[in-house]
Amino acid sequence: MGKRVIPPSGDGEDDGSGPGGEVLPVNLRDALEERYLAYALSTIMHRALPDVRDGLKPVHRRLLYAMRELRLAPDAAFKKCARVVGDVIGKYHPHGDQAVYEAMVRLAQDFAQRYPLVDGQGNFGNIDGDNAAAMRYTEARLTDVAILILEGLDEDAVDFRPNYDGSEDEPVVLPGAFPNLLANGSSGIAVGMATSIPPHNAHELCQAALRLIEKPDTPIEDLVALVPGPDFPTGGIIVESKSSILESYRSGRGGFRLRARWEKEDLERGMWQVVVTEIPYQVAKSRLIEKLADLINEKKAPLLEDVRDESTEDVRIVLVPKSRNVSPELLMESLFKLTELECRISLNMNVLSKGTIPGVLGLKDVLVQWLDHQKDVLVRRSEHRLAQIEKRLEILGGLLVAYLNLDEVIHIIRTEDEPKPVLMERFSITDVQAQAILDMRLKNLRKLEEFEIRKEFDELTEEAAQIRALLASEEKQWKIVARGIRRVAAKFGPETPLGKRRTTFADAPDHDTAAVEMAMIEREPITVVVTEKGWVRTLKGHIDDLSRLEFKQGDKLRIAFKAETTDKLIVFSTGGRFFTLEASKLPGGRGHGEPIRLQCDMDQDQDVLDVFVHVPGRRLLTVAKSGRGFVVAENEVMAQTRKGKQVLNVAAGDEARLCVEVPEGASHVAVIGDNRKMLVFPLAQVPEMTRGAGVRLQKYRDGGIASLKCFVGETGLTWTDSAGRAYVRSLTELSDWLGNRGDAGRLPPNGFPKTNRFDNG
Repeated sequence: MGKRVIPPSGDGEDDGSGPGGEVLPVNLRDALEERYLAYALSTIMHRALPDVRDGLKPVHRRLLYAMRELRLAPDAAFKKCARVVGDVIGKYHPHGDQAVYEAMVRLAQDFAQRYPLVDGQGNFGNIDGDNAAAMRYTEARLTDVAILILEGLDEDAVDFRPNYDGSEDEPVVLPGAFPNLLANGSSGIAVGMATSIPPHNAHELCQAALRLIEKPDTPIEDLVALVPGPDFPTGGIIVESKSSILESYRSGRGGFRLRARWEKEDLERGMWQVVVTEIPYQVAKSRLIEKLADLINEKKAPLLEDVRDESTEDVRIVLVPKSRNVSPELLMESLFKLTELECRISLNMNVLSKGTIPGVLGLKDVLVQWLDHQKDVLVRRSEHRLAQIEKRLEILGGLLVAYLNLDEVIHIIRTEDEPKPVLMERFSITDVQAQAILDMRLKNLRKLEEFEIRKEFDELTEEAAQIRALLASEEKQWKIVARGIRRVAAKFGPETPLGKRRTTFADAPDHDTAAVEMAMIEREPITVVVTEKGWVRTLKGHIDDLSRLEFKQGDKLRIAFKAETTDKLIVFSTGGRFFTLEASKLPGGRGHGEPIRLQCDMDQDQDVLDVFVHVPGRRLLTVAKSGRGFVVAENEVMAQTRKGKQVLNVAAGDEARLCVEVPEGASHVAVIGDNRKMLVFPLAQVPEMTRGAGVRLQKYRDGGIASLKCFVGETGLTWTDSAGRAYVRSLTELSDWLGNRGDAGRLPPNGFPKTNRFDNG
């Protein structure tokens, strides 16, 4: 339990204090829950989430309303932003002036708003990420889009409510004749929820809305055909799949991959450069240039030589390749992976329905609720107009009575001390009509005035009848709504500068992932060193003399081979599992390296058997100690994860022993066991598989396989003895050892090494 002291001179709120301000016990958990819930609701409803009807948050709504009250129409003179911000925070939005000004600046930025609501004059920031000038230096007025959103405020189109101190009234929501929520988008973070809506093309939204008016049960697929995706003010190319876009609009959650627009620019002598003309939405150009420069300095973009910003009013970022032989597509694919030249724009249409209910809506629901609001606005404006007409008709009716009985009316006015009640009783007219007669000027008694009043009376009577017919027919109401939407669609059509679609769609180029990853690595020669205890390291350059290498105590050199930083290395373990390592990520320097086990998830009971450079398209022959094995394509042993890929299945008590290359054109296999028995048989007898235990290559009574070599029959079998002498035996000379897979074999020819090993050359 916690306690709070409420001073006697409190603010009048009932916060748990007694009548005299005495101390009362308060459950701390309940108090925190109550206050945090109040804060959360305030954040959700009055700060972070936009209203689905006008697409605005309270601060934006109050900004537009305050500018309207200041008569800042598109054709009016500009006024200082400080004046606008002062009115907003003084009358409607009791928060910090800087926050209000930042919101106003964003409404004026044509690179942030697809259809700006504020027409700014002065420095309102730029696409580089620079801030706007102070509000005392900048000026603003409303745009035509903002006027559409405000249209009807004087005609009782929406409800008003008292402001924070009750001294003014402000609109609860704006009429919103423009589909602002989707057209300009919105983003915000509340408590436990957030919203992220990218901007769209207004003409496309209007076409989709018209389709819903015509056919309310239109499926989402038809709507997405009309609204294929966002339309960002900074352009770019969307490379998201159509199925993903459809699902995003169906559920209201998803995202879009957006790429910069670029083109290849040919130069002299066969050289070329890439020019980026549009960058993704909400990416600061200066930060993007800085990132590209850092990649060049850190040698993480080896295909890129230089980057230059040649932008003026339009974006122009020049990317210079290191070599003209590089594919521009490959260069850009590598940069898309490394920089914000490609980004993901999230979609989370979390909005306020009816101004009070937060929820995630799909594209169709958002359009339907906007249309319902337009219909409500039409009905309220029509009722307001009808009330005005009826009031005017009442006055005109009284005036017509006066014209018909002009002499008697004049007599009553001249002779009676209180003419109003007499007029009301004599002609059976209302108080309003009698007052209108008394307020009429003498010059209005001319005959022409009577004709004008009768004409106005007839016209208003006809208009009132039309409005009553409109209010009685929902079909007519939808026709009027559709007419207004067509007017907006025509104003922002695809042939207009503001309405023309800026973001296009394309399929992402299908580039080899390995080629793209290789393009992001600086290609340098290295020497890979593996020790007996499974430690690995790399040395810069191709080194032939490794005699001066130092190792940890009790360890020594096991394998050393030449490679490049762009290579992928294959590790073969005694468990028959293959692992894939990137040469560029192996430890270098003067140390002892690190265990291969840290680079992959190898079981403790397994050991490193072999390490070699991956050669695409090559074939391997894997064999267990028991002599069972098979041929496997090297591409099939490439692992995508740290866990590796199980290829050769070994039984309990057995383990993998060999993994040798199958040369191009090889026709025979020579195997020798620990028992010093050699066998030669056709390679065709060994099956090619992707995983399994394989078949028996040679039969053993004791021990297992010692060495194996695949060779071309026409070339013959070669080996090297301990003295370095090379031996070659043709198939004819090996006739005594030729047999079938699974035979026992016989003692090897004279000159075969005592180690029972081929040279594998």
